Amino acid sequence: MSASHAGGLIIRQEEPRNLEFPFDRLDSYLTPVESFYIRSHLHAPMIEADSYRLTVDGAVKNPSAITLNWLKSLPAKTIVATLECAGNSRVFLVPQKPGAQWELGAVGNAEWTGVPLATLLDQAGLNANAREVVLEGADRGLPAELPRPPEPINYSRSIPLDKALDDVLLAYAMNGVDLPQDHGFPVRAIVPGHYGMASVKWLIHIRVLEEQFQGYWQTIDYGFWDEVGGIPVRRPLSQVAVKSEIARPRTFEVLPKGQPFTVYGAAWCGTGDVVSVELTTDGGQTWAAAKFLDPIRAHAWRRWSYDWEIPGHPGRFTLKSRARNAAGESQPEKFDERYFSYVVNYTLPIEVVVQ
Repeated sequence: MSASHAGGLIIRQEEPRNLEFPFDRLDSYLTPVESFYIRSHLHAPMIEADSYRLTVDGAVKNPSAITLNWLKSLPAKTIVATLECAGNSRVFLVPQKPGAQWELGAVGNAEWTGVPLATLLDQAGLNANAREVVLEGADRGLPAELPRPPEPINYSRSIPLDKALDDVLLAYAMNGVDLPQDHGFPVRAIVPGHYGMASVKWLIHIRVLEEQFQGYWQTIDYGFWDEVGGIPVRRPLSQVAVKSEIARPRTFEVLPKGQPFTVYGAAWCGTGDVVSVELTTDGGQTWAAAKFLDPIRAHAWRRWSYDWEIPGHPGRFTLKSRARNAAGESQPEKFDERYFSYVVNYTLPIEVVVQ
């Protein structure tokens, strides 16, 4: 495992660039730009700010092509939102599943500044039958996974119209600086509460549809099997499942017996707010409440800690954390196979050695 990137990120794939934040280094509420994980499906495009255009068309009355300067002249909004790759923690699945073998760090929390998507849709004038909004990036190529389309395609995802009109942001800044190229310069979508694949980078096209979008990354990839009346149906992934992760101690870390140790981590979810985190140090026999280090903020993680008195005798101990949200949803004990290699939010065991 190498971490040769400037931000100390772990390389999962060199091209297209897929880099992971070493989660055991978690120490701040906002993830520094240079430490934020990078997820790219295709080669990153080079876009010049002066020639950039964002097209808005489809089921609208007033199609347009927007420059970056014009976008920045509109009333701006800043939000804090956690992005998590839908495949985060995939490496822990048994048997191994295809895809980037993310550990814990394909997740980050940042401050995003831009223009609400609703502003542009309002100016465009939606048709009465508008249903979905497709977000398309400038990145173009053939997907890595089979089955592939017969020719290169642009990366694209759709979101329901009500979500598009709610809190989706067209961001041009991250933690107060212009978006770096790997994070979607000059403009990307931020879809709070949805897995990261919805937050399309290098955004060049917003298309309003009157029918359900059936694109590759909406159906073939980033989908899961649901059931309707006993019949399996394919649905797109959307909202982030409630989840907590232990940053410290690391798996198989050696700890001194009989000493105090602060267990540290973060928790997040897509709907509702994370209201509690519990920790077990005995493999799930008993659980105790962790304390939050951050207040509730919609769609942003909350770091937490737990003061553990390491047992006075040597041995192996299994730690797990379990988050619960305001809707009463808790992390499951086992992986849900309907998701194949996504939504890995079950309570992951962290085994440590006491000596």
